[in-house]
Amino acid sequence: MNKNKLIFLIIAGIFLLAMLWIGYDISSRTTFPGAKGNLKERIAPSDSLKVDEQKTKN
Repeated sequence: MNKNKLIFLIIAGIFLLAMLWIGYDISSRTTFPGAKGNLKERIAPSDSLKVDEQKTKN
């Protein structure tokens, strides 16, 4: 095997492992959007804030 080809394959393998590690790290820090319930804040944040403000005023 040519020396340049071997160096390229080693660097490509290291790059691939680094990309897989970064992808796993990012995916472990986030959640699937469908996993969360429909919270009041997510459905209509402006309406729920108005209701909360009215309750605190009374």
